[in-house]
Amino acid sequence: IIKSISGDLEARVRAHPGTREVRNPQKIERTDLNIGLDGAKAALLGVAPGEPRRLLRLALVGENAGTFRDSEGDPFPVTVRLPMDDRRQVSALDDIYLPTAAGGSVPLGQIADPYLESVPPRVDRYQQQRTNAITAFTRAGYNDNQVMNDLLAEFEEIDLPAGYEIVAGGVIQATQESFGGLGPIIIFAALGMLAVLIAEFGNFRETLVVAGVVPLGMFGGIIALFLTGYPISFTGVIGFVAMIGIEIKNSILLVDFTTQLRERGLGLREAVEKAGEIRFLPVLLTSVTAVGGLMPLAVSGTSLYAPLAWVIIGGLVSSTILSRIVTPVMYLLIARREGDARAAVPSAGTLAVPEATPEATSETAA
Repeated sequence: IIKSISGDLEARVRAHPGTREVRNPQKIERTDLNIGLDGAKAALLGVAPGEPRRLLRLALVGENAGTFRDSEGDPFPVTVRLPMDDRRQVSALDDIYLPTAAGGSVPLGQIADPYLESVPPRVDRYQQQRTNAITAFTRAGYNDNQVMNDLLAEFEEIDLPAGYEIVAGGVIQATQESFGGLGPIIIFAALGMLAVLIAEFGNFRETLVVAGVVPLGMFGGIIALFLTGYPISFTGVIGFVAMIGIEIKNSILLVDFTTQLRERGLGLREAVEKAGEIRFLPVLLTSVTAVGGLMPLAVSGTSLYAPLAWVIIGGLVSSTILSRIVTPVMYLLIARREGDARAAVPSAGTLAVPEATPEATSETAA
């Protein structure tokens, strides 16, 4: 049954234009010589149950009887077996005699009827279950994930017997195994990033403004993978991490410079506009340089590193464009709320003097 299913899978894989070098270990069977032992006849003649197989192994394969040392002391194993010229011929079985329980011997030919039979070339097991792996490579210009999805859709049309299943391996299996332990690592990295930003700015408001660019880059990276057809693989996740680092750096340049301008006495809106104007070119050049350096890797088409490059490129493009609008607006809204909260609480020891109205001035003069 495994051979039949494997043949159907191999035919479908070969028919796909994006595959090459398709290999099916069960395609060509191996021809073995079956001795054809007659257990009932052997027992009738007094031959022990395991004796025929032991003597066959001794005669054809041999058994280590000791070690010979030459005049220089080099050891050589001594193997006892039939002569090399005759032991691979079927007629050599007539020279093998089996001992009986009565003390005599019986020729092997009396209890054996040799014949040729087809057997599987190999038997593979995974978790104690027999398996067969159909392997293939992806042609240049085709995406591994897309080819695998097409084949899996065709495999669903196969009516499998009870107890048999088709499991995806290769890139999909490696991706699932790689993502198994990434959850705690990503959470730890996110908390570490927030801790560094809070230590840098000293409050949650500016940290929130800086971290606000992360969804913008994530959006661009996902769109880039969708347009190019690559999956969110292990290297793609690494690309997201690298892209977030570049985004945070660019956002820190803008937010920190805005805060410095406010400390120098500029108004809130004026500081936001001035910082966006001055820091726009450095941020843009940083993103353009990174995109230009990653473009050869992205267009190479390799399924290992191309997703990483496209994630960073898409994230930088989207964050560079959208952050010019989102980051100043977030800073303006959050800083204005902070300013309103500070104005609502008067400082200790300050006397509030009301502004004189025109009516009060005229009455005093009178």
